[in-house]
Amino acid sequence: MSTEKLVENIKNEIKEVVKEYGNKNVVIAFSGGLDSTVAALLTKEALGPENVELANVVYGPFTYKRSIEIVKKSAEKIGLKITFLESLYQKEIWKNGPSCNMCTKTVKMNTVKKYAKDRLVITGSNQSDSWGKTGLKVFNGLYAPLGDLNKSEIQNILDFYSFKLERIGENSKREGCKLKHLLKIMTNLDYHGKAVDFANEILLENVPKNLELANVKILGPLSKNIAIINVKPMVDNINEIKKKIENIDVIDEVIVAKKPLILHVIANPSIYRVKNSRYWIEVGKLQPEFAVPIKVIWKESKNNKLRTIQVVGVEEWKDYDPRNLKINLGTDLEMKNSCSLL
Repeated sequence: MSTEKLVENIKNEIKEVVKEYGNKNVVIAFSGGLDSTVAALLTKEALGPENVELANVVYGPFTYKRSIEIVKKSAEKIGLKITFLESLYQKEIWKNGPSCNMCTKTVKMNTVKKYAKDRLVITGSNQSDSWGKTGLKVFNGLYAPLGDLNKSEIQNILDFYSFKLERIGENSKREGCKLKHLLKIMTNLDYHGKAVDFANEILLENVPKNLELANVKILGPLSKNIAIINVKPMVDNINEIKKKIENIDVIDEVIVAKKPLILHVIANPSIYRVKNSRYWIEVGKLQPEFAVPIKVIWKESKNNKLRTIQVVGVEEWKDYDPRNLKINLGTDLEMKNSCSLL
């Protein structure tokens, strides 16, 4: 099917779903990324701009300054009204360990749904998401018009509209809030939260926007913040950046990821005892966010507060040999669905 035909089919479906829902005014959960932007472009044409409002959830100190600017520009370019909604509930989620999926479901969507009231909330969920794999498009006041599409098809639609996305700069494929770089329980917002907030903001202020990867992972035991700087490709001013991050009073150690690393990870039994879950977290969640190859040494957690994982330590992977790596990347989607907590 041509992209033009696909666009027309989705717009017709949007019209039918909204008509059946009974309220022609809708709200789009808008991040400014690929998926929500395409959903906004299609919905605007299907329903008219007067019936569509964008809603962006601001996560307090964990939303990049650059992100708010991008969202404003994108909304203006699309030609739709944008409303910013603030929520800090994600700090409650991180008390039980990192969980971006839980944040999306309970913080982002619930915040937008509460604001929308009796209006249908349109999301950019698609085949790359756990929701997309269920086959459901309309559920509990939410509607995913891109639910049947993969990333390539969604990108083709964006290209069809000749719309160019502006990046935050942390990841060339998937960007989000700063909190996803805190790889442990957050019991103290002014210690753990401040570390991941300040370090990542400093990094993005001092590197080009077009890097493949630029983040600072915060890990270690609860009493120690270890910062791992991931930049790909490497930049000439990395030592200056390291010094600036070392000066953050809540960061105890700074490592620039230049050599392969071993991560020591404790995991909730529901993750530790399922091989597929460990595989997906290591290969699908952690490795793409690091600038160097990583290996995970797993340990089952005895802390009943830990719902997901915590990276408690790091060391150099001294016997790393790329010839020994045998990873079947083709199973990524299956592995992802087996561990929806993260």
